[in-house]
Amino acid sequence: MTKCFVRFRTSEKAQPAYGVMENNRVIPLDNAPWLNGNPAGEPIELEDITLVAPVQPSKIACIGLNYHAHVAASQSADKAPEYPLIFLKPPSSIIGPNEAIVHPAQSQRVDYEAELGVVIGKTAHNVPEESADEYILGYTCVNDVTARDLQKKDGQWSRAKGFDTFCPVGPWIVSELDYRDILVEAIHNGETKQSGRTSQMIFDIPYLVSYLSSVMTLSPGDLISTGTPAGIAPMKSGDSITVRVEGVGRLDNHMA
Repeated sequence: MTKCFVRFRTSEKAQPAYGVMENNRVIPLDNAPWLNGNPAGEPIELEDITLVAPVQPSKIACIGLNYHAHVAASQSADKAPEYPLIFLKPPSSIIGPNEAIVHPAQSQRVDYEAELGVVIGKTAHNVPEESADEYILGYTCVNDVTARDLQKKDGQWSRAKGFDTFCPVGPWIVSELDYRDILVEAIHNGETKQSGRTSQMIFDIPYLVSYLSSVMTLSPGDLISTGTPAGIAPMKSGDSITVRVEGVGRLDNHMA
């Protein structure tokens, strides 16, 4: 049975709590879903809460250049990578639905990157590809926001990818998804700018979970951002940006 896990506040000053969404109502949990949280309270109407980022990961493991069309459009690569290109975003970069992406003063160009996010459900170390699904709690939408000019200037990606607000995530985690061929899109100011299918990935999700877990232990609640299709472009103040993943939902944010 597919579950939809959320993290929410009942007021501006309330501490975030986890819950399960059913029929536009949220049943509170006494712990995070990857810690086997149990129902703990009466259902709350969705309109009476504020959704926040559904994860608080110890790390955000991201994959660069993982769609064939993105490689073809890239000025920094002339062929598909032989192995997944791993980089990390700090947990402090995470924001939730409807929150503002802040344009840092150091950058002249900040881009959106629509991605499918994978949330780890149990400790994963040297996981075989054929067992990867057993370690996945669920799936979410991610915007891998990037200061493109700083990425080119620095020659590595930590600063360009790591600013506060540069990892919008949400609006929830869907526990089951046939991820092999689903649509991943970015809608910028109401116009679809990115549109790719996960079947066009260079490295699929089981391979990514296995490969990453051979490099670093993945902990429950950790987030994998699986790469973006072609069509990345800059945002400016006042712009709206939506990441839409088929079977998951849509993540709405705006540029401050």
